[in-house]
Amino acid sequence: MQKMTPTFAATALALGLALAFPAHAGSATSAPQVQEAPLRAHLAFLSNDVLEGRGTGQRGADLTVAYLENQALAVGLKPANGNSYRQSVKIAGVVGLPEQSSLHLTAGGQPLALTYGQDWVWAPGDAQATHTFNAPLVFVGYGATAPEEGWDDYKGQDVTGKLLVMMVNDPQPTAEEPNRFAGKGLTYYGRWTYKFEEAKRRGAAGVLLIHTDASATYAWSVVQHSWAGVERFQLAERATGTGLQGWMTDATARALFKAAGQDLDQLRAAAERKDFQPVALNATLDGEMKAAVRKVEQFNIAGVVPGTDPKLKDEVVIYSAHWDHLGKHGDSGDTIYNGAVDNASGSAALLAMAKAAMQAPAKRSQMFLWVAAEEQGLLGSAAYAAAPLWPLAKTAANLNLDSLNFVGQTRDIGTEGSERTELGKLAAVAAKGMGMHIASSEPDLIGGYFRSDHFNFAKAGVPAFSIDAGREFIHDPAGSKAKMDAYQARYHQVTDEYDPSWDLSGMTQQAQFTLNLGRLVANAPKMPAWRAGDAFGKARVAN
Repeated sequence: MQKMTPTFAATALALGLALAFPAHAGSATSAPQVQEAPLRAHLAFLSNDVLEGRGTGQRGADLTVAYLENQALAVGLKPANGNSYRQSVKIAGVVGLPEQSSLHLTAGGQPLALTYGQDWVWAPGDAQATHTFNAPLVFVGYGATAPEEGWDDYKGQDVTGKLLVMMVNDPQPTAEEPNRFAGKGLTYYGRWTYKFEEAKRRGAAGVLLIHTDASATYAWSVVQHSWAGVERFQLAERATGTGLQGWMTDATARALFKAAGQDLDQLRAAAERKDFQPVALNATLDGEMKAAVRKVEQFNIAGVVPGTDPKLKDEVVIYSAHWDHLGKHGDSGDTIYNGAVDNASGSAALLAMAKAAMQAPAKRSQMFLWVAAEEQGLLGSAAYAAAPLWPLAKTAANLNLDSLNFVGQTRDIGTEGSERTELGKLAAVAAKGMGMHIASSEPDLIGGYFRSDHFNFAKAGVPAFSIDAGREFIHDPAGSKAKMDAYQARYHQVTDEYDPSWDLSGMTQQAQFTLNLGRLVANAPKMPAWRAGDAFGKARVAN
């Protein structure tokens, strides 16, 4: 057997890619070109004060939807939902009412004196205005069931009607198993959204997550600002959560466990082992929980460039971006969260890309999808995945754009998550065709792959990832990097506003790369596959 030298191996890989995904009209040299002028115009308007921050359930959301559907019509996209560009997303807005509630924790026979917001936060996870509890507490470690890791924190125990207390994040790597649960990275099992979902599947009455800065990767103040007195949104047409969802501080958890006759540190250590068993606490949640609930209808917007191949046109590549931001809040000063970068940039890019794509359709169809309520928990993309406008089994890929490069052109492009599928190889081809390379990979410490709209497609088995900005700036590398880093102070603030002086060549470059990659997928003989053994690949087979 001939030994493969590095050069021979690279040649073989290139030949294999050429056979599976040959050169065609989707290459960078022949792809239609995304123009900066329309991208800039859409960005300036979508982030203008007139749209009031595009907040879910607010007037600005209705204006944004009207703008997007009319622009889709103007570009020439075919409506994706019969004769309509709109897909209804039914949402429930929920605000916990602690002053009207009588919830309390009792441990060791004694009630704990807890202040809402300061010590714990909670709200219904099922959009019901009233709940009554008399639920025993059970500590379930990380609350994870991961067959591929040989891990089950529940061990078959019946937790129906119980309040589950959990740690956030994943079981940590060990010297013996340095790569378990992605090593230093964060898997979906570590996300609080997964923990709520698993508890719902098991019939629990509720969940209280134990917060620490290290495990959550953010301070308690972030939890406070997201829960206490804030309207939270859920999909209204399916029960997505348990009766109660909430968090408690580490100090609250320590007081609770001590009063219940348990040592929290010892149980945390036990929860790092596969043989961990759930621990019933000598504690209960009692009383009534009240919440204000309202129902609102939002819309995804979707338009299609029909494919040209008689057979392949029945399959689709989906480009997506969320159109919503945080809206308008407060009574004085600057009350509008414009969300210029997050995510007027992605929404504007999709409009510019759609205009280009109409000039030269690909073999497969291409859908441009603007999803609602991403900021409220990826709700629009979840609604789409639950009721897709195109069969998931015939959806070749989802390429998502969220918070684009507003600084300038780069030599690299971010494709974290693409390596889970054959999209990773195609991304490298697309980057090379534009004189770029794929950005270096880093451990996903905050679970970024699970926090953007592409993830709902991945969970449904569709190869998907988000295209991120590069970091190797061509012009003034140090100054450009400083501009990009400074954006963190404006993230989710009223200061995320459009600046006419922005160099949008990098944003245009990012949009062009996404369109080029999509065309590679759209013109290939076969749809891209998941890497062997990837957990999300199982859903693809099921479809």
